[in-house]
Amino acid sequence: MGHLLTRLYDVTQGDVMVGGVDVRQLSTERLREQVGVVSQDPALFQTSIAENIGLGSGGVSPPESIVAAATAANAHDFITKLPQGYDTVVGSRGSQLSGGQRQRVAIARALVRNPKILLLDEATSALDTESERLVQEALDKAREGRTTIIIAHRLSTVARANHIAVLRSGQLVEEGSHSQLQQRQGLYWRLLQTNQ
Repeated sequence: MGHLLTRLYDVTQGDVMVGGVDVRQLSTERLREQVGVVSQDPALFQTSIAENIGLGSGGVSPPESIVAAATAANAHDFITKLPQGYDTVVGSRGSQLSGGQRQRVAIARALVRNPKILLLDEATSALDTESERLVQEALDKAREGRTTIIIAHRLSTVARANHIAVLRSGQLVEEGSHSQLQQRQGLYWRLLQTNQ
């Protein structure tokens, strides 16, 4: 679904709409300016934390924007404790950082240009409990004031969403709020029972 929203692939049937406009009517550049993506395994580059965050806005971000994005992503505190702070080189694919730290840098990168839409694609699935808590707090802050699309298998990740769409084999099988879906006792409810 994330690939369709960002037009890495175009749909062959149906439409993907953003703000009432078919995404195929938007240039990929304009569309991607409006969408910030945080994936399960974020791509970090062997450069500084500041430069990795700045890439979210095309690499041209004033330092105060980078710090603001890192703060919103619960990353500022750990970054300032590193020997070179924001100038710390993260290593190949972010190897010098923990999984939770990499995710928070990726969240900051997604936020630095203040996108209208935030796409979270399994953003917490590979994290330990403490890292997941920190990243989830950052994501909760990041979601404020913007449309957020969460793709997740872990139901705790979507339980606070205003609207949940349940897909099976790429098909929509039910939708509603967490409480509505629980009351219906459909697939979402059965998945909740299995995960308890």
